[in-house]
Amino acid sequence: MSDRQLTFTESELLSDHDYAAPHAVGDQRLHGGFDADGNYVPPRSQGRRVAIDNWTAALRERGGDLFEADSSLLSGPRVPNVEQQRLLIDNGITRPFWNGLTITGKIEGRGRMIAQIPLPNLGSLVVEDIGGMAIGHLGKGLLTAHGIDEGGEPDKGIGGHDVMWFVARDLALGADAHPDVEPPGNIARPDGEKPARRMPEIELPYEMLLGFLMNLLLIEFRAEIGFASTQNVLRTPTLFTDRRAEAEEAAEIVERIRTDERIHVESLRLYLGEFRSLTFKTVDGGEVSGADLIDPFWKGLIHWATVEQPRIAAENTYQALKGQILEDADGERILQDFDALADPGYSLAAG
Repeated sequence: MSDRQLTFTESELLSDHDYAAPHAVGDQRLHGGFDADGNYVPPRSQGRRVAIDNWTAALRERGGDLFEADSSLLSGPRVPNVEQQRLLIDNGITRPFWNGLTITGKIEGRGRMIAQIPLPNLGSLVVEDIGGMAIGHLGKGLLTAHGIDEGGEPDKGIGGHDVMWFVARDLALGADAHPDVEPPGNIARPDGEKPARRMPEIELPYEMLLGFLMNLLLIEFRAEIGFASTQNVLRTPTLFTDRRAEAEEAAEIVERIRTDERIHVESLRLYLGEFRSLTFKTVDGGEVSGADLIDPFWKGLIHWATVEQPRIAAENTYQALKGQILEDADGERILQDFDALADPGYSLAAG
């Protein structure tokens, strides 16, 4: 039997490495730091990294594995795609890019709520002992770490992903280049006023937690695709020519965010992989395998996230962009060029 550590204190899961240099841009302190070789090291990754590796190994020894999913699930047409975004910026229409970075930062900031979400007693749901598993530590530092990664520690003056996006935006475009903007409303699933139960075999709080974790994993995947596109735009040599070095630094900040997010994706896949491998107590006094509940829920969620939601989001985004493009004196020509760069095989009903 392995002697690897499987139980951790909250302080261990929130522990930082000893950084050789802090992470700061100008006078803004950001989370994480750098090692002696100048490599970026994510925040709260000392004990958390060991814990995730140990729990993953233990899960595989029990015959389970990480939840099988990756960002390729959400591959497909985007509005705007990289070439469309480059076209707009090249024509001096930078407000859409500014808005995108601002909205991303504000949505990341909302992620701080992950640190405060109420957790039901999983011991009343799961038959097996979860004390030595990741899901047994959700309320003992794991979700706290995730939330602080996203929203930072404003009381200490340390920015998380929210502030990192604002810093990257200001580097590339200049502070106050455009007015502030708020994120659009959520695109809700068409379930009516009261969403239908998808796991009626278990109590509602447990269904809500499992649904939250699966939705959060999809959000991370969607973010990963968007972050890569942002870097491609920032690293375009012919753009931001008067702030070329700053745009490159902005792309590096996005890379640090992506480095942080990898531990989030891996953690979520671990939590769901553990849940799938366990036995749940049902409301009628019986038992059901976690996989039998999680897999159908995930299948329905993927259909929404890959078929229905992208079309609605793309049409909403296109209409907003169209209005901004047509404000330009040469808007009709730019819009025509913009439409010509649309992803192949993708037309918008509202276009």
